[in-house]
Amino acid sequence: MPIVAFNALPDSARLWVFAAAAPVTGAAAGVLLQRVDAFLDQWRAHGVPLVCARDWRDARFLAVAVDEAATDASGCSIDALFEALRELEAQLGTSLLNNGMVFWRDTDGAVMAANRAAFRAAATAGAVTFDTPVFDTTVIAAGAWRASFEKPVGESWHARLLPATADHR
Repeated sequence: MPIVAFNALPDSARLWVFAAAAPVTGAAAGVLLQRVDAFLDQWRAHGVPLVCARDWRDARFLAVAVDEAATDASGCSIDALFEALRELEAQLGTSLLNNGMVFWRDTDGAVMAANRAAFRAAATAGAVTFDTPVFDTTVIAAGAWRASFEKPVGESWHARLLPATADHR
């Protein structure tokens, strides 16, 4: 079977992160994960099953990874993954493929999402500092997802989005 446990994938496994603009919980989360699992179970590149896995965090972040040491994902197989998720968006009531959103934890631990301008405004207002945890949706390997997907703004590319007056601890 091509689907494996996410922690069984090597750190080098190719990864795509899909971030929901709004939390996906309850029955909607069940639908999402069931459909993703069904897709991954039949996911192939040029007829060859892909060794793959998925992970789900914070009711927002879906990671799909392929062990390309076993089988390379093709352009068509990657397109099929994106299309399957696009079809789910309306049913879930949120976007999974919206690029440009920034995600961070507020002081209560809730995951927040906004465009870059709103993130910068939150920093200007003091709600985001260099210590605020952010999520790096640009990670492209399973090892990075495991080790550094969530980290303080000051240790992330997100720091360049903060105004010059932000807390630089």
